[in-house]
Amino acid sequence: MYVARTNSTNTLLKELLAKSEWPECEEFLYAGYQTAGRGQTGNGWESEEGKNLLCSILVERQKTATIKEGNPFYLNVTVSVAVHRLLSQELMAKSQQLTVKWPNDLYWQDKKMAGILIENAIIGNEVKYSIAGIGLNINQTEWKSDAPNPVSLNQITGKEYNIDEQMKSLAHAIRAVLSEPEEEVWAYYKAHLYRKDGFWPFVERTVSTQPTMNADKLTEGQFMARIADILPTGEIVLEDPEGIRKKYHFKEIRFVV
Repeated sequence: MYVARTNSTNTLLKELLAKSEWPECEEFLYAGYQTAGRGQTGNGWESEEGKNLLCSILVERQKTATIKEGNPFYLNVTVSVAVHRLLSQELMAKSQQLTVKWPNDLYWQDKKMAGILIENAIIGNEVKYSIAGIGLNINQTEWKSDAPNPVSLNQITGKEYNIDEQMKSLAHAIRAVLSEPEEEVWAYYKAHLYRKDGFWPFVERTVSTQPTMNADKLTEGQFMARIADILPTGEIVLEDPEGIRKKYHFKEIRFVV
């Protein structure tokens, strides 16, 4: 389903579901422009009108066994892998510099190409459905917000892209990944992690609901560590040079970029 303008595709999709106005045959909602695009934990998502891919996908509980088993983080993994594959096809030789920055941002070199926002509808102890919102920088070349490091496909390749065609390709990629064995998807995700090799600077942070647009720039209290693992529940396991390991939930740790 396409809408020319909305506040947020995730918000609109939730509203349509609540009113029982979402067509059962639809899986995707995408927009030409968002007046209040959202990122993780209160961050905004800037997008010039008609320039980028802005969409949400409805994933019902029965479509992935891992969600059935109460582990919704796997949806972060599947969507990240699907977006990575889509962008890799467009970047071709330059795709070696494309990575998934835990938990689910897509980075080219040290610049952000895409962000993913997962929201789960939980009734009792059960995930009824999940919505994955995706913002993918396609044709935009200038940003007015204080986003620290955005980049688009157009800036990397010099090409102009058809947004509708990119939406069709993304939908195909997501459906394909959702049907693949979980162990294969996890292996792909871990193999393409941002800074997966070697020791890099990190900063521990107090969990907060406040926007963290420039959190990656924080350097006070930084320490060196390597990514030892990503757990099925979504925590990252870091290991310092002395071999001491510690796990962190999302927003408890930041890369220094």
